[in-house]
Amino acid sequence: MSQRPLKIGVVMDPIAAITYKKDTTLAMLWAAQDRGWSLHYMEQSDLFLANGRAMARLRDLEVFRDAERWYRLGEPQTTPLAELDVILMRKDPPVDSHFVNATYLLGFAEREGVLVVNPTQALLECNEKLFAQQFPQCSVPCVVSSNEEVLRGFHAEHGDVIFKPLDGMGGSGVFHVRPEGRNIGAILELLSERGRRQIMAQRYIPEIKDGDTRILLVDGEPVPYGLARVPMAGETRGNLAAGAQGISRELTERDHWLIEQVRPTLLDKGLIFVGLDVIGDYITEINVTSPTCVREIDDQRGTDIAGLLMDAILRRLG
Repeated sequence: MSQRPLKIGVVMDPIAAITYKKDTTLAMLWAAQDRGWSLHYMEQSDLFLANGRAMARLRDLEVFRDAERWYRLGEPQTTPLAELDVILMRKDPPVDSHFVNATYLLGFAEREGVLVVNPTQALLECNEKLFAQQFPQCSVPCVVSSNEEVLRGFHAEHGDVIFKPLDGMGGSGVFHVRPEGRNIGAILELLSERGRRQIMAQRYIPEIKDGDTRILLVDGEPVPYGLARVPMAGETRGNLAAGAQGISRELTERDHWLIEQVRPTLLDKGLIFVGLDVIGDYITEINVTSPTCVREIDDQRGTDIAGLLMDAILRRLG
């Protein structure tokens, strides 16, 4: 490929509403702009399909390392997505019908040669909670069901259980039900919408008190430091959005073993940027939609994870 500057599109939540000090997408945009590449911004609602071609109302974007003014947007221009070299799909979950339809539209851009990060087929196939269940040797006992009898039976067997939706993020909708089963009926009704919605039950992992560690992989290679998100007092959720404290730590021998179990599949699916969530000895989720924690690790360790991602993108483009 020629050395011309790349044209990088990004699909994201409204940039005006991001948290400046920790937003991972902003780090990616800085890294791309630092290489002289042009940035082009869109939200899900800007995507559309016209006569079989993926289009968008694109706005030129500049980003700044300034907490008071971190972006500037140009006027919308209706543009074929095929004019871009790369599209970063960074829309946060939930993976609802709007997310799925946006991903389908990005697939039309892939057909015309645009590199989408992560690939649309993988985004559609890899539910972040279910994907981890493809590696039972890395997972705690778990069941996915909408049936109250099945879910209650799992709780009766394991006693201490986490119930959670399949499409949430940031710890939303996560319930810890202890052996006495307090409020289990109400929790199952709420999460499963009275049996209409599949949910996950997972044996509780006591090591959550030491943190839920996010491990980032760039094109299959792990960043040597993870971010242990240590829950607040009285909390069982190791999510920064739920008030957890992020503490960077070196990867352990067990972490590297877990990575090797999943790495061939990640590479086979073409996944370029992935976040593993590890509690104790187990992978609980494999994040492929919009993995975060780059800024926290960079700040504590002096790494340049977004730069590694841009290098990986260049390699993919040849």
